[in-house]
Amino acid sequence: MTAPEAEGLRLPSRAPGRRSARRGQAPVVAVVALGGGAGAAARYAASLAWPGGTDAFPWTTFWVNVAGCAVIGVFLVVVTEFRPAHRLVRPFFGTGVLGGFTTFSTYAVDVQRLVDHGRVGTALACLAATPLAALTAVWLAAAATRRALRGRRP
Repeated sequence: MTAPEAEGLRLPSRAPGRRSARRGQAPVVAVVALGGGAGAAARYAASLAWPGGTDAFPWTTFWVNVAGCAVIGVFLVVVTEFRPAHRLVRPFFGTGVLGGFTTFSTYAVDVQRLVDHGRVGTALACLAATPLAALTAVWLAAAATRRALRGRRP
C-alpha cells in the first residue's frame, strides 16, 4: 500500500456540531432514565403485591404488559393527534415510564421458567397470549381514545 492509498484509511475528524448534538440529547437521556426507573419500580411493586407461583401462569406480568400497552395507546394518541406535548414528555412517559413498566424481558424469563418446571403448555399459552393481548390492548385503547377525542381539538 502506498502512502496516498493510506490517506483514505484515516478516520474523519470530528465534526464541529457533533459535541453539541450529544449535549442536546442529554436531557432526553436523563428523562428516559428517570421515567424508566419509575416504571420499573411500579412494575416491581406490582410483582410484590401480586406474586405468582413458579409453575403457574404469570398473571401479574401478563396484566402489567396489557395495562401498560393500553396506556401507551391512549398516551400516543393524545400527544401525537390531540395535544402536542413538550419534547421531553414522550421520552419521559412513553419510553421511560411505560417502557420500564411493561416488561417483555420478564415475560421471556417467565416462559423459560415455566418450561424449566415442565409446564410447556402453560409456557406456550403465555408465549402466545401476552403479545396478542398487548397488541390488542394498544389498538383498542388508541381507537377508543380517538373516538372519545373526536371533535375536541384544542
